[in-house]
Amino acid sequence: MKRREFITLIGGAALAWPLAARAEESERARRIGVLMHSRADEPEAQARLLAFLQGLQEVGWAVGRNLRIDYRWSVGDAARLLRDAQELVALHPDVVLAGVGATTSVLQQTTRTVPVVFAQTVDPVGNGYIESMARPGGNATGFIQFEYSLSGKWMELLKEIAPSVTRAAVLREPGAAGIGQWAIIQSVARSLGVELKPIMLTNTGDIERAVSTFARDPNGGMIVVVSAASLHHRDLIVGLAARHRLPTVYPYRVFVTGGGLIMYGPDIVSQYRRAAGYVDRILKGEKPGNLPVQAPTKHELMINLKTAKALGLDVPPTLLARADEVIE
Repeated sequence: MKRREFITLIGGAALAWPLAARAEESERARRIGVLMHSRADEPEAQARLLAFLQGLQEVGWAVGRNLRIDYRWSVGDAARLLRDAQELVALHPDVVLAGVGATTSVLQQTTRTVPVVFAQTVDPVGNGYIESMARPGGNATGFIQFEYSLSGKWMELLKEIAPSVTRAAVLREPGAAGIGQWAIIQSVARSLGVELKPIMLTNTGDIERAVSTFARDPNGGMIVVVSAASLHHRDLIVGLAARHRLPTVYPYRVFVTGGGLIMYGPDIVSQYRRAAGYVDRILKGEKPGNLPVQAPTKHELMINLKTAKALGLDVPPTLLARADEVIE
C-alpha cells in the first residue's frame, strides 16, 4: 500500500470512528447526577470528585463512552441547592451522587424514586433518609461522614495541643448536624473545664464580628465542626484564627494545608471512591435500599508545626507521634 493511500485510509477510519462511538454511546451510556454544596473551584471538592471518577473508571465506566455526568454546584446557597436538585432529577438520571451539606436532604425532598448515593451525610437514620444502617430501604444509601462521638475528640485535641485554653468558640451552622456536634462537644468540655461559645456560620461580617468579640478575652481557642458552611468560609476562618492567635481544631485537612493548626477527621476523599462502587452496583441493577450504609474506615490526624510555632505552642511529642501528616 502506498503511503498516500495509507494516510487516506487512516483518515477515513478516524472520521468514521466518532460516528460509531456516538451511536454506541447512545445505546449504552448511563446518566449520573452529581449534587455538590460548594464552589466548583473548591480544592477539597475537586479532590473528592476526582476520587469518585477514578473509582468509576476502575470498574469500567468512562465519561463519553458509556457514561454521562451532569454536575450542579450550589455554592452554599440553600435556595439554589433545592433548584439544582430539582434540575438534576428532571434530567432522569440513573443515580445521583450527593455531596456535603444538605444535598441528601433536598434530594429526598425532590424524589423518593431516583436512586441516591450519599458520600458523606450525617445521621441518615435520625434525619429520616433511611430506615436503618443495615437495610436502608427506600431510594438512598451510601456513607456517613462521621459519628457524633468524633466531636468530643476535637475538644480533647484542643486541650492537648493548647492546655491553657479555658474558653472555646464552636463554629457551626444551624440544623440537626450542628446541634448534635454541639451536644457532644458540650459534654466533653464540661469534664475538661472549658466554657463554650457557639458562633453560627452565617455571613462573612457576622462571623468576623463574633470571632473578634470572642478573642478579646484570654485563653481562647476554637473548634470548627463539620459543615458545608465551614468549607465555604475556610479562608476567613483560618485568617481569623491566625490574626487573633486562637488555637483551632478543624474537621478537614484542607484547613491545615491552608495554614490551620490541626485537623482530625475521616478520610472523606476515600469515601467518594467507595461511593463509586455503590453507584456501579446500582447501575448494574442492585437496589439502594438493599445496600447497607457504611461508616468511615480511616481517620486522619494532621498538624501544622509552622502554625503551632507562630502561636507559641509546643506540640506534645505524644501528639506528634500519632499524627498521620505533619507540615514543618
